[in-house]
Amino acid sequence: MDELHKIFNQINRITTTLETKYPELYRSLNENPLTIPATDHPDIDIAIMKDYLESLKQLLKHYVETHQNSA
Repeated sequence: MDELHKIFNQINRITTTLETKYPELYRSLNENPLTIPATDHPDIDIAIMKDYLESLKQLLKHYVETHQNSA
C-alpha cells in the first residue's frame, strides 16, 4: 500500500468519525479554508494531503479538548 493511499485512508477514518460522532463539526468542514483550493487546478501530492490530514487531526483534537466538559 503506497503512502498516499494510507493518507487517504486516515483522512477517510477521521472524516467518518467527525460525521458520526461530531456532526456539528463535520458540517463546518465545508467552510474550512484548508479544503478550498486556491487555484483552478490544484496539484494534489503527498505533502498537501499530509497537511490536510494534520489539519483534520488538529481540528478534532481541539474540538474534543474544548467541548469535552460541555457534554
